[in-house]
This record gives sequence, structure tokens and C-alpha cells, in this order.
Amino acid sequence: MSLRLVIMGVAGCGKSTVGAALSQSLGIPYRDGDHLHSREAVEKMRGGTPLTDEDRWPWLDRIAQALKHDAPLIIGCSALRRAYRDRIRSGAGGPVIFVHLVGDRDLIASRMASRSGHYMPLSLLDSQFATLEWPGPDEAIEAAIAQPIDAIVEKVLSHLQGVPQ
Repeated sequence: MSLRLVIMGVAGCGKSTVGAALSQSLGIPYRDGDHLHSREAVEKMRGGTPLTDEDRWPWLDRIAQALKHDAPLIIGCSALRRAYRDRIRSGAGGPVIFVHLVGDRDLIASRMASRSGHYMPLSLLDSQFATLEWPGPDEAIEAAIAQPIDAIVEKVLSHLQGVPQ
């Protein structure tokens, strides 16, 4: 069995940072799911329009296919709704572990405001929180983003003990 790990959460929560740190600790690749969006979806978000489910389904299928064909793999994907997580699980070709990065709106907004070169505007943050269906403990490892990256990585690694990679 190959590890399939999805770092999830609203825009700006630190998926790429945590994913890269976990990649280094586990010695397996990290892929930013943002790079799997269609050009049309990116332009829609860049223009300040939230994606619909219909916009997201092909992207989620690409996420699932990456997990299926490239595992072991860590991938960053917002996976905001349970239906999105279920879609990923159903196409991934094996078990998927989700890590939900959690933080309050003000902290995430400040992070988004300070980053450059990303297409996701701060104006879409509220729609991200509105779409989020909080995963239960049966569905995801929860990690608070207000703590140091090392603490987040350590928490995830402790949950992964005994999971084949």
C-alpha cells in the first residue's frame, strides 16, 4: 500500500508549506493541487468568482488520479466539502488520509494578504469558509495552523505511525 495524503483547508491556511515540510520528513513527493486546476478555473478565481461544484469535479478527479497513479504522494487540495473528499477517495485507488489545517479567518486573511504571485484573491476567503464542511475525526487529522510548522508535522507523523508508506 502507498501513502496517499491530502493536506486540506481553505485558501491561505498553509497547505503548500505543510505539504513541503511533510514531504521532506517522509521522503515522498508533494504536489500542489492548485497546479491541477484548469486555466478557466484559475481565471475565474483570479477574477474573484468562486468555483461551482461543476467547476471543481474535473479538478477533484485529477487530484484523485494523481493519488492513484503517483502514490506515495502528498497533495494540497482544499477539499472543502465532504462530497469533494468522497470524490477523491473514490478515485484514488486506495485509502486516503486527510490533514485539515485549521485557523481563524483573521490569521488566514493576514497570510493571504502578505503572499504574492497567487491567483486566489482575499475576496474569495469568505466563500471558502462558507463552503467548508468541517471533517469529523473519522475523516481527517486536524492541525491548528497557529502553531509552528514543526509541531504540525510532528502531529501528522504521530498519526501516521504504523501506516504503510
